[in-house]
Amino acid sequence: MGHDVDIFVSASVNKDLKVHPDVKTYKLLDRTYYQKMPTNKFLRFFSALGLIVTDFHKNPMVLLRSLNVFKYGKDAFSLRNLYYVLPFLDKDYDIIYCHFGPNGNYGVFLKDLGMRGKLITTFHAYDLTSYVKKEGPHVYNHLFQKGDLFLAVSEIGKGKLVDIGCGENKILVHHMGVDIERFEFKERSRSHDAPIKVLTIGRLVEKKGINYAIKAVGLLIKKGYDLIYIIAGNGPLKSELDGLILQLGARGRIKIIGSVEQTVVKALMMDSDFFLLPSVTGSNGDQEGIPVTLMEAMATGMPVISTYHSGIPELVENGKSGFLVPERDVDALTDRLIYLIEHPELWPKMGREGREFVKKYYDIRKLNIKLETIYQSLLEGPGVGKK
Repeated sequence: MGHDVDIFVSASVNKDLKVHPDVKTYKLLDRTYYQKMPTNKFLRFFSALGLIVTDFHKNPMVLLRSLNVFKYGKDAFSLRNLYYVLPFLDKDYDIIYCHFGPNGNYGVFLKDLGMRGKLITTFHAYDLTSYVKKEGPHVYNHLFQKGDLFLAVSEIGKGKLVDIGCGENKILVHHMGVDIERFEFKERSRSHDAPIKVLTIGRLVEKKGINYAIKAVGLLIKKGYDLIYIIAGNGPLKSELDGLILQLGARGRIKIIGSVEQTVVKALMMDSDFFLLPSVTGSNGDQEGIPVTLMEAMATGMPVISTYHSGIPELVENGKSGFLVPERDVDALTDRLIYLIEHPELWPKMGREGREFVKKYYDIRKLNIKLETIYQSLLEGPGVGKK
């Protein structure tokens, strides 16, 4: 859209990692800067001496403030602050845009050191749930005081921000979204000579609730339904989920195929009948925001089955674009799957409802224009939170 954007991250990117095509299209890695702090303490210290000599002239006051052990304690003493601030010494931004609350705290630190620019923080999910549970309800107090604007990806996320002390006049709901034009619409219909294909795409972690999906599909297979269930994703629960599939005797019918690129994601969605994502609240309190994979599935015209969890009911209209069930309720998942299987006349209408809803509220192109407007309004003066 013609703006100058730099990206700062705390860890280097694995070159073998599967990435979204836009990363390559817009050469985002060429705009990415990494925090390169040696883990070895001696190497860190001697490298820091050299960096202070070479970079001191860029912004001496900011550099010296980062070393203030009386104010910043161990973060200054360990030289972490110094390495954090080095990439910013000779840069000046209109907007410092932080994804996730903990990075917002990092943004406040930069502003305390003297960096100019309006500070915006987007809160997604874990940063309002498990992170707050772990660090305490006051973990963002300084951020809420000094930050200029806070974006929540859902209405429920906005409510959680208010609950932990963020002023409502500083909050806007701004959804994540998908490029609707990249997802071809396909009207689903039942083919009686082929198995019904169910799809899940997501990391193999507790909050995705994939174990409950596997149990529900396993029950249907035992009842004699002709199903193929594909799970695309990787994560720490892979061996546990493989064991569950084996235990259910469904190894040939339920398959975990690992992480896949976006082109494969689209192909899987075009080849599937239903999308299944029964998200749950993790044992550590972790929750979803509004999963983008649900948006993508709905954009292709798939009926979806998910749960009454976090912001998902803001995306999936129960009975219109799919079905919602309580968290961890295998019987309810099974019941809704059976209902969809036995009522194929609902599939086309549900698919159309889903795509139109995503197109109206979660189209990334519209959302990007809205985000640009938010930026401009914030730079022009106060009151953006009222718009």
